[in-house]
Amino acid sequence: MLEQKIKDTIRDVKDFPKPGILFKDITPIFHNQELCNEIIDEFAKRFADEKIDAIVGVESRGFLFGFALANKLNIPFILVRKAGKLPFETISYEYKLEYGSAVIEMQVNEIQKNWKVIIHDDLLATGGTAEAASILVQMQGGFVAGFAFVLELDFLKGKEKLAKYSSNIVSLVNY
Repeated sequence: MLEQKIKDTIRDVKDFPKPGILFKDITPIFHNQELCNEIIDEFAKRFADEKIDAIVGVESRGFLFGFALANKLNIPFILVRKAGKLPFETISYEYKLEYGSAVIEMQVNEIQKNWKVIIHDDLLATGGTAEAASILVQMQGGFVAGFAFVLELDFLKGKEKLAKYSSNIVSLVNY
């Protein structure tokens, strides 16, 4: 089963990025190309009937599987990055974090009007970053057709925050 393979591969890192947090490190997955392919295939299967126009990947770990998924589906891949990292004209959105705020950006004209997009990141926690990416998609006239996450931390209830953008929320592993 894919979920168990992923769980068996993920590394737990205690007290990262600060004391009291048990970080779920997905980087060991990238040493196993067969598992990487299974993850991409599973995402592609889950969204096969959606007629997706693009994948939006959230910096930085959302780029890893997001780009591969976009290639597999033969659709564009669109970057969402922290403020000041994209070279062309951008739109931005500021959102709240537990301990402050953050700003993410997307280049203008990346999404065509009425495009259906999937927003991908490695982890769904509180949902703040994925929600901010959703707002950027809507600002450009696109629609969020769904979300794709490798991991989800259920106890942080991020899915509840994202449900107003799409009920199609795929998480391959839940904790």
